[in-house]
Amino acid sequence: MPLSTGEPGQDYAHAVGEINDTYLTFGVGLPQVFSWQLNIGGGIVGGVLLTMFSTPLVISFMTMMMGASIVELKDIFWRIFEVTFVIGSIVTITVWLLAILVLYINRRKYKHVIAARFNRQRREACFVPEGETDPVFVPWESLSAWVIEAQGVTQYGTQRQYAMGVGFHHADSGEDYSLEFECGGLPLAIANWEAIRAYMDYEVHSLKEIQDPLDLQGPDDPPHEGLHTFYNARARMRRRYREGEVGKWYVAGWYAYHLFTLWTLPFHLTEWEIARVKRIQTREIPPAMAAWSQPLPAAQWAQPSAELRRQRERLTILRELYPQHSVFSLFTKARGTDELMVPKRKGKKGKKAKAG
Repeated sequence: MPLSTGEPGQDYAHAVGEINDTYLTFGVGLPQVFSWQLNIGGGIVGGVLLTMFSTPLVISFMTMMMGASIVELKDIFWRIFEVTFVIGSIVTITVWLLAILVLYINRRKYKHVIAARFNRQRREACFVPEGETDPVFVPWESLSAWVIEAQGVTQYGTQRQYAMGVGFHHADSGEDYSLEFECGGLPLAIANWEAIRAYMDYEVHSLKEIQDPLDLQGPDDPPHEGLHTFYNARARMRRRYREGEVGKWYVAGWYAYHLFTLWTLPFHLTEWEIARVKRIQTREIPPAMAAWSQPLPAAQWAQPSAELRRQRERLTILRELYPQHSVFSLFTKARGTDELMVPKRKGKKGKKAKAG
């Protein structure tokens, strides 16, 4: 049963692509500004700063320490710079070409992968399995969800990987289907699940609530990253500086970071890419999935089952009885049918809660 973990719902990995009053899409999020900043800035820092300028400066400094004159230093610097300029240009262009190739390969998923949808009005989920064209509709309360923690040892040390997954058993075909999304840590994987559950229970209503922890999206901004993110971030930085939260070094670092990533170019590229992705996603949606995604009259909205309500009540009591237990242990106990002693409140005697 889809029970609350008690953790805040956040989608730090941006696995959620769209949220509206009817459904949430999960598994294929929208492009982010940071990917463009990383690729553009990586080429500039690696090719221009480190190779083109840092190398002749370091060699000139070492020569000066050996007693060279100013005239000799200038001559050495420019002779080395002629070589590093060519090498740095090649490095920068190579990094950018590789980055574009990687982005192209990653973006191909938007043409071949259809994001899963969670419809809270119908209380159902819709999946299009890989290699299939027909969608599969699954009751929300029949889904299974899990988090993955994998650990391995290499010559570089211990490496850990985390992911959040959802899946179901398709009775008609006898197949088991799953959808997994890599996360940066175990709490982040749980937060991803909690974001979906909170949406289905009408606790989350917009992407901003789960993807904007720094409050960089204004009330009139589109629900994705773009040029507005830059201006909001700059306004936030200036406000924090005026209020004394950050100092001059923070401000200098902010401007240097965006200068090396070519100012607003990554934000323009992100907006262009998001518009392209949305056109692809709209074109590739199967007709049955599109019809299923249409809003329903409020009178036809599905309601939580009696079993889910029973487990929610038990989970609330269990959290008070065993606050030190893990969420996985509490979930196991919540599915039980034994009687629970309701905690005492304001000096009153506790009473037993029926199993339901």
